[in-house]
Amino acid sequence: MAITSLPDGRWKVDIEPIKGRRFRRILKTKADAKRFELVCKQKVTLEPEWSPKAKDLRKLSELVELWYDLHGHTLRDGVRRKTALMNMAARLKDPAAIKLTPTAYMKDRRNRSESGITDKTLNNELTYIRAVYNELYALDQVKYENPLAKVKPLKLQQIELSWLTQDQIQELLDVIRSRSAGANPHLELIVLVCLATGARWSEAENLKPSSVRNRAVTFSNTKNGKVRTVPISQEMEQRLLQHWKTYGPFTSSIGAFRRALEKTTIELPKGQAAHVLRHTFASHFMMNGGNILTLQKILGHSAVTVTMRYAHLSPDHLQDAVLFSPVLGLSEPA
Repeated sequence: MAITSLPDGRWKVDIEPIKGRRFRRILKTKADAKRFELVCKQKVTLEPEWSPKAKDLRKLSELVELWYDLHGHTLRDGVRRKTALMNMAARLKDPAAIKLTPTAYMKDRRNRSESGITDKTLNNELTYIRAVYNELYALDQVKYENPLAKVKPLKLQQIELSWLTQDQIQELLDVIRSRSAGANPHLELIVLVCLATGARWSEAENLKPSSVRNRAVTFSNTKNGKVRTVPISQEMEQRLLQHWKTYGPFTSSIGAFRRALEKTTIELPKGQAAHVLRHTFASHFMMNGGNILTLQKILGHSAVTVTMRYAHLSPDHLQDAVLFSPVLGLSEPA
């Protein structure tokens, strides 16, 4: 191989700078042949497309770490997502990320489901692992597309939201107020804020004096990251400001709430403990004639379709079904 002379005076170039890349050409002069040889070697060295790429065998856990360093750390729940992803990688025996198959993922999902993990949690985990591949592909950190792109999330069974009646609200408050003097002093007021504004527990618990003014509370630590302001009564405003002067800022009170709830006769579905207060506000709002679009703004839902699950509680919801029913006006059997 290399450069050889031919009987007719021309020169033949036959080189293979790297295995699998062979270049051949016949040129008039030896100088032309050497220049061609040099150009071929330079292209192989300088232009990546001329060189075979090493196979990407980075482990799934390595991609999770890379995703977290480049993007995940900016997310509000980034640490929690990373933990869930690393646990998934461990369950799958940390394969090379490029070799993860839908079948392997689906087997893990089935095992998780049979062990009692909810479908919503499983769908969240699918969203997380897809996001790793999609984000790193967009950042040009991996050259292959998402291997789980065609995996479908589980279809969730819609459950009826629980809410408290007026009697149950009173029972809950009576239990909270009857606790000993050493009990959590913040509990009652956090509960009342949730019931008065539809706030999530964490939103109410993280309120500060600077968030309350002009008979309104402003929530800045919301789930979707958007700030929203909800009016409150003058009595509630004064009570909040006086409370903080006396006891200082709210502290973690979810444990105290659960213990108080256990002492009532109220029974709730799994996972709807503190969130029942938000559902209670929304349910009573609609039952008392509130507007669904106004409720959407109060709750901070990005889409009204989420808020619509409370629409059936409106006094006139779907009443046309009665007014325009084909059985209307039919006579009773003789």
